[in-house]
Amino acid sequence: MFLQVGGITRCTTIDFPDQLAAVVYCQGCPWRCSYCHNADLIPSQGRQSLDWRLIRVFLAQRRGRLDGVVFSGGEPTAQPMLHAAMEEVKELGMKVGLHTNGAYPAHLKKLLPLCDWVGLDIKAPFEDYERITGVPASGLIARESVQLLRLSSVPHQFRTTLDPWLLQEGRLEKLQSMVRGWGGELVLQPLR
Repeated sequence: MFLQVGGITRCTTIDFPDQLAAVVYCQGCPWRCSYCHNADLIPSQGRQSLDWRLIRVFLAQRRGRLDGVVFSGGEPTAQPMLHAAMEEVKELGMKVGLHTNGAYPAHLKKLLPLCDWVGLDIKAPFEDYERITGVPASGLIARESVQLLRLSSVPHQFRTTLDPWLLQEGRLEKLQSMVRGWGGELVLQPLR
């Protein structure tokens, strides 16, 4: 069994702070955010599937040129083979970045020791998560992942996509205040 990959960005300067990186887009996500800009990655099996073994060869050829690899999605922590893929990236001498929505806190906890940086998307104030994700109790799950990340020593950022609903009735301000209370700053991502 290999990592289910739906796409790759071979080189980026914006997805992993201060690093030149490739981005591997993992297939599958349990949440159904209406504004998802990677909706093709939501199903566990996509229309296109890239062979992880070929991606590994590509990464080996970029050793010394790329600083790291970001695993994004979909939701990469949904993938049972993500841990092994991260270990392979580390064996190449590259750093590991992770983009996650926090849907699988138990998986995130096991992956954090391999991460050099994590970007966690906070969808809304936790009590309003279901409005964005379409999944009951998703706010409780996300809160657990946020807490794990906050208590870890892994450099991270919290970010949110500017859904129009979030811009109403002080929701964005509430979210920003919550993150500031943790000693951080919420990164705002435009809606695509």
